Amino acid sequence: MELLHSGKVRDVYADGDDLILVASDRLSVYDVVLPTPIPDKGKLLTALSLWWFEQLADLVPNHVISATDVPAEFAGQAIRCRRLRMVPVECIARGYLTGSGRKEYDQLGSVSGVELPSGLVEASKLPQPVFTPTSKAPIGEHDESITFADVVAKVGAETAAELRDLTLAVYRRGAELAAERGIIVADTKIEFGWTPEGELLLADEVLTSDSSRFWPAESYQPGRVQFSFDKQYVRDWAVGTGWDKRGPAPEVPAEVVEATRDRYVDVYQRLTGRIW
Repeated sequence: MELLHSGKVRDVYADGDDLILVASDRLSVYDVVLPTPIPDKGKLLTALSLWWFEQLADLVPNHVISATDVPAEFAGQAIRCRRLRMVPVECIARGYLTGSGRKEYDQLGSVSGVELPSGLVEASKLPQPVFTPTSKAPIGEHDESITFADVVAKVGAETAAELRDLTLAVYRRGAELAAERGIIVADTKIEFGWTPEGELLLADEVLTSDSSRFWPAESYQPGRVQFSFDKQYVRDWAVGTGWDKRGPAPEVPAEVVEATRDRYVDVYQRLTGRIW
């Protein structure tokens, strides 16, 4: 196999006409890869993505060919998938106000050009989910908020509308299924790509602890930072060290690594009903 691309978390190999997408144990925060891996993270992301691809299959087709026909050294943390021409934007849906979305709202009263009601606070539930895309930044650089008009300029009006509608549909389905299991999906980031025939497929990962914010519904309270089953815990730790969000990132202490892994395992089990 030929290594085509090594991203912040995933490595992509060519295997004949197919791709082998390998989820590593690397963790990135603020678009910087941390030097300390999280044990089992790659396998957890892969297993959770595969579960979600099944739940969403009737809503949008995906790029998965096989979860088992992969090289033995990547078993459990890789999928065989179709080659796609990736859409040049990150598709994000937000149902709650937090993270970079809240910071943008505090400054502008909007997120990605979408006007929001006044008086919202940290973790406020939005009147309805909104599409808030970002640019795709190279490793070490930060994704930037863009508007729907920017997406139209990149891919055309018809495709932009399809991306928006599919992103919101995936979010709504994911949030509904997660809510049945006591989990709030605050927001999520997904990616799409085109087949050679021009069909739009869901790609990369979907509704994982790396690409989404998951909160326990039983302790949800707007106006404060929520407990999270995702890498927000590591983001908060990193900021607390005084790190300036530029590479190189600091080493992650063993107790933070263990707590992060526990959260990834916990939400996987809650969502899927399976024991890790």
